[in-house]
Amino acid sequence: MSFLPIKRRGLLFILSSPSGAGKTTITRALLEQDKHLSISVSVTTRQPRPGEVDGKDYFFVSKEKFDQMVENNELLEHAKVFGNHYGTPLMPVEKALANSQDIIFDIDWQGTQQLKQKLVNDLVTVFILPPSQDELERRLRSRQQDDEAIITERMKKASDEISHYSEYDYIIVNHDLNRSILTAQSILEAERSKRRRITDLPNFVRTLMGDA
Repeated sequence: MSFLPIKRRGLLFILSSPSGAGKTTITRALLEQDKHLSISVSVTTRQPRPGEVDGKDYFFVSKEKFDQMVENNELLEHAKVFGNHYGTPLMPVEKALANSQDIIFDIDWQGTQQLKQKLVNDLVTVFILPPSQDELERRLRSRQQDDEAIITERMKKASDEISHYSEYDYIIVNHDLNRSILTAQSILEAERSKRRRITDLPNFVRTLMGDA
């Protein structure tokens, strides 16, 4: 993995998908492979799932605390999903971007829209589609985390979420997990080399031209 020897601004790598399409699995794989990538840890009012750790997977807070953070403009984006509230703390993101750190986001289309309103030039957006509706339902059931009512609700919501695919820069159809991970990594690498992200490029080029 190559990196430019000059300073650049970090980027926000957004992965969205209907529940069960694979964004969380792909996110974890990218984080394991790439030391220059960190995850944005969201705050949420939902209860922890088995194995989730406060401060690592999410910051689990009360509804009252969440409302206070919204009121104090401490969240970059926030949304209500399946009856629970989710949001992204603002300060850690701003600090990371300034320090050339890339952040991956596992958020829905609503959160992506809010980020576009505030940090559009820093965003790289990827929407992950399942190969079929039947496969999406199979994956939801195989997780064995939700009861029948929740699975039915997630399948109904999937169509609405998928309808927002055209708002994203890139599309990955996740029929093969390993290939999807490689595609996501390729997108990330290409976006890191975009000229507008390389903040010290003019000075670097002048040294190459002998003008410094």
